[in-house]
Amino acid sequence: MLRFDNKIVFISGAGSVGDGWGNGRATATLFARQGAKVFGTDINLSAAEATAATIASEEGTCTVRRCDMTDSADVAEAVQACIDRFGRIDVLVNNVGGSAPGDPVSMAEEVWDGQMDLNLKTVFLACKHVLPIMQAQGKGAVVNVASVAGIRDQLGRDYIAYAASKAGVIRMSKAIAMSNAKKGIRCNTVVPGLMHTPLVEARLVRQIGGNDAEKLIAERNARVPLGSMGDAWDVAHAVLFLASDEAKYITATEIVVDGGVTAARP
Repeated sequence: MLRFDNKIVFISGAGSVGDGWGNGRATATLFARQGAKVFGTDINLSAAEATAATIASEEGTCTVRRCDMTDSADVAEAVQACIDRFGRIDVLVNNVGGSAPGDPVSMAEEVWDGQMDLNLKTVFLACKHVLPIMQAQGKGAVVNVASVAGIRDQLGRDYIAYAASKAGVIRMSKAIAMSNAKKGIRCNTVVPGLMHTPLVEARLVRQIGGNDAEKLIAERNARVPLGSMGDAWDVAHAVLFLASDEAKYITATEIVVDGGVTAARP
């Protein structure tokens, strides 16, 4: 079940912000454990190398490369490097992203542009360069990582660009799925909610938590009907399923991984 033997998986954002298991690191490691050969990119090469070292320690296969996924030439070179190394790409996972607070009045225009590039353009560019390979193969699976911010209000916290860009990821995924359905390519989205990854302590505590990690974690846990935030492995398992042959009849849809948060809100 859910095996990826002899499959090549290209994952963007394969490192982790801070120590521990971020979504990209957990996803890359899980694919490798299921037999895949992984090609991972990250803007932070040392973070990607840490993922590769983890996979190597488990006798898996992972090649990593520094790549700015907002730069088309850089993405094209990374995709070609994957082809040069492994010969094909069976699965594309778009995992790059990040949030910046602000509403239309308070947010600087350059912050808006940066959010669109980081969260939306990265998906576009990866698909631009990988889809022709999958089309030539006659088969492939794309899994994009969005956020519940793209489908629900943030309850008093303004993340206008993040919400808009992640909603765009969800809608773009459907469009990609429909335009490629006859070409043997599926495209789906994983929509995480409140997750406890290293990003919480590394960034969110300063950004929205008043430098009080314990308080922020307690507040986030209290908002989840299941009682606590999820973790990177919850995201990774959803990605793995959507990319698998067991999900061969699933395309143009989403798996929401949020412990019931969106269902509990109007």
